[in-house]
Amino acid sequence: MKINLLSILALGILLIACKKETERFVNEKPEETRFTKVTLIERLDEPMELEVLRDGKILFIERKGKIRLLEPESGIVKEVGFLPVYYEAEDGLLGLAKDPDFYNNQWIYLYYSPEGEESINRLSRFTLVDEIMDMASEKVMLEIPQFRGCCHSGGSIEFDSQGNLYLSLGDDTTPFESDNFNPIDERPGRPENVDAQRSSSNSKDLRGAILRITPQEDGTYTIPEGNLFPEGIADTRPEIYVMGNRNPFRISVDPKNGYLYWGEVGPDAQFDSLGRGPRGYDEVNQAKEAGFFGWPYFVGDNKAYWYYDFEKQESTSQFDPQAPVNYSPNNTGIKILPPAQEAMIWYPYADSEDFPMLGSGGRNAMAGPVYYHDLFPFSEVKFPKYYSGKLFIYDWMRNWIFTVSFDENGDYAGIEEFLPETRFKKIIDMQFGPDGSLYTLEYGTYWSAQNDDSGIYKIEFNPGNRQPIAKAQASKNQGAVPLQVAFNSEGSLDFDGDNLEFEWDFYGDGVYISKEANPVFNFERPGTFNTILTVRDPEGLNSQAVLPITVGNEPPVIRFDWEGNKSFYWGKPTKSYRVMVEDLEDGSLDNAGIAAKDVLVTWDFLKEGFDKVLSSEGHQQTESTTQLLGQNLTVKSGCNACHGEENASVGPSYKEVALEYETDPNASDLLLQKVTLGGGGVWGERLMPSHAHLPESDIVLMVDYILSLSPNAALHQKNRLEIEGELKLDQHKDQGTYILTASYRDKGANGIAPILRREELVLRHPLVLAADADYFEGTAKANFRDSRLVKFTENESYIGLDSIDLTQIENLILSIDPNRRTGWLEVRLGSPQGLMVGRTQLLSNELRPKNAQGKWFDIKIPLEPTEQKDNIYLVFQTETGVDIWNSFLLNTIYFDGK
Repeated sequence: MKINLLSILALGILLIACKKETERFVNEKPEETRFTKVTLIERLDEPMELEVLRDGKILFIERKGKIRLLEPESGIVKEVGFLPVYYEAEDGLLGLAKDPDFYNNQWIYLYYSPEGEESINRLSRFTLVDEIMDMASEKVMLEIPQFRGCCHSGGSIEFDSQGNLYLSLGDDTTPFESDNFNPIDERPGRPENVDAQRSSSNSKDLRGAILRITPQEDGTYTIPEGNLFPEGIADTRPEIYVMGNRNPFRISVDPKNGYLYWGEVGPDAQFDSLGRGPRGYDEVNQAKEAGFFGWPYFVGDNKAYWYYDFEKQESTSQFDPQAPVNYSPNNTGIKILPPAQEAMIWYPYADSEDFPMLGSGGRNAMAGPVYYHDLFPFSEVKFPKYYSGKLFIYDWMRNWIFTVSFDENGDYAGIEEFLPETRFKKIIDMQFGPDGSLYTLEYGTYWSAQNDDSGIYKIEFNPGNRQPIAKAQASKNQGAVPLQVAFNSEGSLDFDGDNLEFEWDFYGDGVYISKEANPVFNFERPGTFNTILTVRDPEGLNSQAVLPITVGNEPPVIRFDWEGNKSFYWGKPTKSYRVMVEDLEDGSLDNAGIAAKDVLVTWDFLKEGFDKVLSSEGHQQTESTTQLLGQNLTVKSGCNACHGEENASVGPSYKEVALEYETDPNASDLLLQKVTLGGGGVWGERLMPSHAHLPESDIVLMVDYILSLSPNAALHQKNRLEIEGELKLDQHKDQGTYILTASYRDKGANGIAPILRREELVLRHPLVLAADADYFEGTAKANFRDSRLVKFTENESYIGLDSIDLTQIENLILSIDPNRRTGWLEVRLGSPQGLMVGRTQLLSNELRPKNAQGKWFDIKIPLEPTEQKDNIYLVFQTETGVDIWNSFLLNTIYFDGK
């Protein structure tokens, strides 16, 4: 009995501790480290929607027609059904939902595009029998006409807590015939899919609407009360709950109050146009009750389009959101429409003035679930109360998740990012499972492709002991045999402060083991080995980090013989250079072991400035810096959603484009125009939207990268050089960056594959914006008086510049404004506490030089002679304090050299 009482007491203490731990996260936002993203399955083929079942199994669909069931514990996935579907353009198997009484009747609902000549999409109910879909059980509930081969099918299915089914339908209208503004082309003889007034604002058409119906046992449906048009109203469809939608691709329903949410994928216009209307916006919408949400007459917060006569190419007047009318000859419904409702959240391609936290770039807004903590009473991994009542929204292109908070009236109250450090790959559906964890279905990088980075993932919350994090580094990861490597576990940590145990498995086979945190090991045989670091906390939780070590081939070493400073240029000098390459196994350029023709030397000039170079750091596989920049920009711009480097997706692969234009001397200009303006015709009927929102300089780099993928591109590179010679730095005007690049791929050795190495010499203009520094601490960046500047907001705050050659640099000239503060700046090497090589006098507004123009004035800092390349830091020191209104300001840094 005593043992049992002790056990009960211990259990009670544990439960109290857990409760206190959990109660921390009612008003306090939990750290991101308390969430774990767990991979359940990957490499899916265009996944679309999922349903998490109460036994943990996951039902999901793929666009080409498969219905699949995943058993997470075993990792086994089986095909439970297949529908032959038309899956071109945006059609296919699009929507999935289980019946509210699924565990008794085994009914599921699918929205799909049946294969065949008939251009329709269909909502049907099917029955699962022993986890296999009975094809004969199909009950067709709705069939909706769809203009195949184009755009905006929608297809998301959700149930509310009252048993009503919601189905989202796109406007079935091409965006490419109206200059990316509102498609309202009423000209006779035109294709039907150029006028969204026939669908989205047509009360007798189900497209461009979100329907609400109540399924019945016999496969029919009834109309619930409260839809937009009651039954019996002439020229209306009673199924419509909300209308005036463009492409409501993902929807959700609040399980408690029944509010409907959806992400609206918006049009592509880059700029506002007088006479046409606003630029494009994506939206996140809330409907507390039925309503008209504006398309194609309004977007965002009811920004109004103009009535545009496509025949005369003239505009007459703007539409009125309080009294919208649909006089299109293609409209079969009522003419006078309900007042337009504003979006809850809206954002364009560019930075949003209203919701700046949402960023910029490609956009595809989607609505996820509303979370309620009390719906999961028995789960240990459910989300905390902090998120209760909040809506989860996400963007397919931008790869973020935000949560939306509401006030006591259910109105928008605020927004904050969820897990900003976690990587997502185009979430296409999400759902809270029965355990209160968030399940994400991720489509992967490329549209219309089977992506290796697609999958289903589970995000769990941990209020208690957290799994440690293993971090491993090696002094070398490649080299000749024998290879001595110093390993370290720096960065490994336990978020709960526990002492960790370390275990290194050097060959990855469990034979050579070390328990040291930072061991040294000699690899005595050639091969590629996975060295494994395991870290373990006192409760047995562990994590691993794997370091591939390749033994048997020493990487080549590339150096430049270059006169003068290796960071900056002054004037327009001519410089001599020589490339030197040495390889332990191959020899060197000097002894003819390496042929000059095998060393690729290129010379690039980027007129945009040094900041474009930064994204190329750390890469070893591409031989031209401009190619690297272009490759990175295709990813950042979202182009990889429709194109792969090797594989075609919506559009052709980049290599196919390179081959198509390989012999065309005007290829660069043609592709620049094509990407900027959009268009089609070369690769079929699919049209590419305009990318005029991107800087022309970025598009030029992207085009250069694409054209470089031709197999013969390297043979006639216009910027290829000999291994030694002279370079004239004469292409710049006020700014710009020169890049000398040398690369060599060795011949391999001891069965180890060849290794590519590249070395760069980057010369930048000596006038550097402080806001373009590499390191910031205790500072803020702001736009101020037409300048981008740095505010030093506390004593000993600093900025840092990476790897600066101070050879021949005698002074730094700083453009500053003390802004009613008194202080000084110190120049230090290596770290903010490193060797001081210069400092300003005590600076204040009273000491400003008499010839200062405006508020900025220049201060010269003489530097001690330094013949080395190092990180430099500008450290602010003050004895008078700093506040948010009176900050010490730094605009530019000029490296004054010989």
